[in-house]
Formats: sequence, C-alpha cells, structure tokens
Amino acid sequence: MTGYLIRRVGQAVGVVIGVMILTFILIHMEPGSAARSILGIRSTASRVAIFNATYGLDQPLYKQFWNYVIQIAHGNLGTSYYLQQPVNTLFAQRLPRDFFLLGTSTVLALIVSVPIGVFQAVKRNGISDNLLTGATFTLYTMPTFFFAILMISLLSIQFHVFPPIAPQTTSLTGMLADPRALVLPEATLTLTSIAGFSRYMRSSVIDTLAQDYLRVCRAKGLPERLVLWRHVLRNSFLPIVTILGLSVPGLVGGAIIVEYIFSYQGMGSLFYEAALNHDFPIMLGATLLVGVLTVIGNLAADIAYGILDPRVRHVSH
Repeated sequence: MTGYLIRRVGQAVGVVIGVMILTFILIHMEPGSAARSILGIRSTASRVAIFNATYGLDQPLYKQFWNYVIQIAHGNLGTSYYLQQPVNTLFAQRLPRDFFLLGTSTVLALIVSVPIGVFQAVKRNGISDNLLTGATFTLYTMPTFFFAILMISLLSIQFHVFPPIAPQTTSLTGMLADPRALVLPEATLTLTSIAGFSRYMRSSVIDTLAQDYLRVCRAKGLPERLVLWRHVLRNSFLPIVTILGLSVPGLVGGAIIVEYIFSYQGMGSLFYEAALNHDFPIMLGATLLVGVLTVIGNLAADIAYGILDPRVRHVSH
C-alpha cells in the first residue's frame, strides 16, 4: 500500500505541474489586454507600459512562467491586479465560505441520494422507481443557472419564503447568523447533485444484488434488511467514493454560477470577476487550487477505496 501511495503522489505532482503549465499558457493566450481591462480603454500607452513593467507582463512568456513558478514555490500567489490585494489573503477570506457551501451541499446530497438509489434498486422497474427516475433525470438535465433562477422566482418572488440573495457579510459566522438566506444556494447545489449520485448508487446496488455471495447470505437465513445494509451498501458505495473524488471540478463550476446568481461572496464570484477583468493572478491561483483539490480528492478516493475493499490493497502490492 505504501508503494502504491508513493506512485499515486508522484502522479499527482505531475498532474499539478501539467495543470500549471497549461493554465498559464491558455490564460495568457486570452484575447485582450490585462492593462486595458484594469486601467480602462482610454488609458495612455505610457500608463499601459508602466503597468506591464510593474507586473512583468512585458517579459517573454517563458520568463513570466518561471517567475510564477518561483512565486508558487515560496507560497506566494501574487497580487490581484484589480483589487490590489495579495491573492493569498483573498483566498483565505473566501475559501471557508466555499468549503461550507460545497461541503454541506455535498453531504446533504449524499444523505438523500444514497437511500434513494438503494430504494430504486430494490424496487427497480416499479412505479416508484420510474417516478424517481423521471424526477432525478429532470434535475440532472436542468442547467444550474436555470434551476437557481427558478428557485428565486418561485420561493422568493412568488411566495416570499426565502431571500433571493445570500448573506452579504465577509465572515462565515456572520453568514451562519442568517440561515434563511443560505437555503436557496444550498438547495440549488444539493438538488442538482442528488440526481447524479442517486443514479450511480442505483446502478451500483443493482450490480451488487446480482452477486453470488448475497445468495449465500440469504441462504444462511440473514434478514433482508441486514443483507442490504451490511453487505450491499458497503460494496455498492465504492463507485460513489470514486465519483466524489472526480466531482470537485463540477462542484466548483456549479458554485461559480450559484455564487454569481445569489451574490454569494465566495471563490466562485471572485473567479468570475477576475475573468471579466483579466486578473491573471486570481485566475491562475484559483485554477491551480481547483487542480490541487481535484488531485487530493482522487488520492483520498483511492485511499478510501482501499479501506472499503481490501482486495484493492492486495492488488496494489
């Protein structure tokens, strides 16, 4: 298992380096000028030249990348062109809000979707299975932005149940002081995630139910409920572990849309504003962070896979 983890960590480092190189090239190939975006289209050529010289944008691309790598090695993500604040400080302020929003919505989605998937597998091809399949497919195919606007139209404008915007505060504790304003962004991310998790869980449970060892368990006289929750659930949860590790980019992408629509002051809205303003340090830092989190998620999924299925540990030797 140790050798396996060492190889996976080495692969993860290679992936992160590849993400850094590709992101840096693509962002600097973006049409438009960062100086013009920050200073305005009427800025003089001398002001543009000073801006480019200040941030090293007048240097060759390879030299800019090397300077960026040195910055990253020292734990420095640079300074925002537009906000004139260290990117590290901006991330430190906003990341706790994102971890709360994405973490709670993912946990809620799992709590709801796992029992739904098990129920659908046990009652497969029945009326309840078909109804739930229709509902989950509707949620799965609905764009996040459309679902968020629909929630606002229905629960904020029509019935005035919840506020249409998230708490406008800079601290996580301040946001938690107004839980009603968090309901719609949380519900949007949770409901759009339930569909995918429940479909994977349903398919996995159906495959597990067809295994021979379950027939042995039933032949020994074990109650059906015990068979389901002790044997079926643990083995069926393995694909969900993998999906969780791979879902980080999708969750972050959904968070960008949700945060913009509900004015949630998190990393998503920060990245959106940075993209509009050609704020390269924030864009590079956010992309690198998502890449690192995705790699960590996959590594954690591999470790969890080995814990849930001892055969994986055996193969890895």
